[in-house]
Amino acid sequence: MGGTLSEVVVTGTMKEVKRAESPVAVEVYSPAFFRKNPSPNIFDGMQQINGVRPQINCNVCNTGDIRINGLPGPYTMVLIDGMPIVSSLSTVYGLSGIPASLVERIEIVKGPASSLYGSEAIGGLINIITKKPKTAPIFSADIFSTTWAELNTDLGFKFNAGNKATILTGLNYYNYSNPKDQNKDGFTDVTLQDRVSIFQKWNFNRASNRLFSMAGRYFYEDRWGGDMRWNKNFRGGDRIYGESIYTNRWELIGNYQLPVREKIIFGFSFNQHEQDSRYGNNAYLAKQKISFAQITWDKTLNRHDWLIGAAIRHTYYNDNTPATGALDPASFGLDPQRIWLPGLFAQDEINIHSKHKLLLGIRYDYNSVHGNIFTPRLAYKFVLNENNLFRLNAGTGFRVVNVFSEDHAALTGARKVLVASDLQPERSINVNLNYIHKFLGATSSSLDATAFYTYFNNRIIGNFDTDPNLIIYANLEGFAVSKGVSVNYDLNLQNGMKFLVGATYLDVSVNEKQVKTSQLLTERFTATWSASFKIPFLHIDIDYTGNIYSPMRLPLLGSLDPRSLYSPWWSIQNIQISFHSGTKWELYGGIKNLLNYLPTKGNPFIIARADDPFDKRVQFNPAGQVVPTVDNPYALSFDPNYIYAPNQGIRGFLGLRYLIK
Repeated sequence: MGGTLSEVVVTGTMKEVKRAESPVAVEVYSPAFFRKNPSPNIFDGMQQINGVRPQINCNVCNTGDIRINGLPGPYTMVLIDGMPIVSSLSTVYGLSGIPASLVERIEIVKGPASSLYGSEAIGGLINIITKKPKTAPIFSADIFSTTWAELNTDLGFKFNAGNKATILTGLNYYNYSNPKDQNKDGFTDVTLQDRVSIFQKWNFNRASNRLFSMAGRYFYEDRWGGDMRWNKNFRGGDRIYGESIYTNRWELIGNYQLPVREKIIFGFSFNQHEQDSRYGNNAYLAKQKISFAQITWDKTLNRHDWLIGAAIRHTYYNDNTPATGALDPASFGLDPQRIWLPGLFAQDEINIHSKHKLLLGIRYDYNSVHGNIFTPRLAYKFVLNENNLFRLNAGTGFRVVNVFSEDHAALTGARKVLVASDLQPERSINVNLNYIHKFLGATSSSLDATAFYTYFNNRIIGNFDTDPNLIIYANLEGFAVSKGVSVNYDLNLQNGMKFLVGATYLDVSVNEKQVKTSQLLTERFTATWSASFKIPFLHIDIDYTGNIYSPMRLPLLGSLDPRSLYSPWWSIQNIQISFHSGTKWELYGGIKNLLNYLPTKGNPFIIARADDPFDKRVQFNPAGQVVPTVDNPYALSFDPNYIYAPNQGIRGFLGLRYLIK
């Protein structure tokens, strides 16, 4: 991992505490960890973290989500500086374009955190902590390109606004405009992108070192994928197929400590996300605004460390689907969703003994649609000795689902959407048991192991199997379970060699009518690793990183579909060589996807009916199901959602970093 037990973390308890003292297990990853395999965005970089997987959900536009311990992306809450800035509509967009030059560290909590962060923090949290302007470098630059003609530029600047404030500015620009079709299906292998993100953070100097910071970000992206002949003249039409997405997003976050004796902090965030997507001749227009405000009181009384707070969130969502009463697919709905979610929460961290710490938490929210929500939480830390540490974390979760904002397959028009009944909120119970062991000796090493279990009631499932032309959404008549074990081993040798190996075993299943079915696109086993070597007299570092995944069940279109029901074992491996010149310059280069693994291996095709994306030659029976014909012997319709691994093969990269402290 990128950090040690002596590092300060904030995500587990919403207050600064040394990682070893936190009753909640928090994983910490520094920018140096992600530089071992440089990526153009944080979304891609997550593939290096054990138990966390970026899942691509579409072959054509490459949208995706972040999964923690096998749970789909909407169960993961993403925050920037502790504020819930990224929403389910835009998780992949929120994690793209955050300038790496501004990231201090990334903290990850695997397990329930609803009692502090709200009813949607079921599977875990990803908290992106940005740098403090006072300690940030004056200037930083990181620019790299690949043999696929990708270009990523990341710049950071710092300057003072008189004696009152320090300002940190970050700029990220990514461009990929080189269509490739290595699998010869006539479609782009990777989406084309033109993306810019600007982030600025202000820290104000106040009496008694009281906190006052504000930050804002603007994000714009133009991405498309589809037929290699496509250009913007075909956007929204039915002649040449393309999936084109325009995204405009801006965010504002802030924290202000009140000028009183007690430690009372007011935090706020606001984001507006506008999306104009065209999937062939199907349009998806969406606008979302989320306002959030929170006040917390941090108070220590004897052995009790209290955190008491109140929060309120308002969500506005509108699109051009029947979900918001849209009468015309070219315009927004007449009945947009407006949801208020006020809440109160309290947390008591009790220092029972130097070896025992107990955390009790409760949160009450009132959802303007679904009513009262209670989410309790319990955490317990036991220090056996200086080398052995146990943590138990348990809690409940609650989540309201907006199908149209979360599932790419529901938007493309490749299948029709059927909501079988009024969807009820999902509820979950989650338990995590964490154990850390530090090994003594000439080397520095540690073992971090976690067993986890999540039980769902009212789980909302998209049924892809009953009818190949439909996605049927309904509350599960049964229960769903996610359970498993995750292990990380970190080894640092005296000669400068470093190793980090992680493995996770998962069992994610749906149990309905006494039938157990494994969750789609969920592997049973995954492992990640990184090995770093230094050659000091040559000023060279070598990093070898990789991951491996076991087979996962894939979405087929019917019993005649010739594609594999399960993926094979697959692995993405990378190598990087860096040359340092003093403390300012670093030249780096390497190879990504050394094994040149592609999901096309072992399959006759990946995209179904790529030669007929508008289904003009597909024949249907009176029930609406596809009929086998000479031209369509497998009874398929166009579907780009069969994907489990990146379509981008082996490629080289070369980059330069420059730093002025």
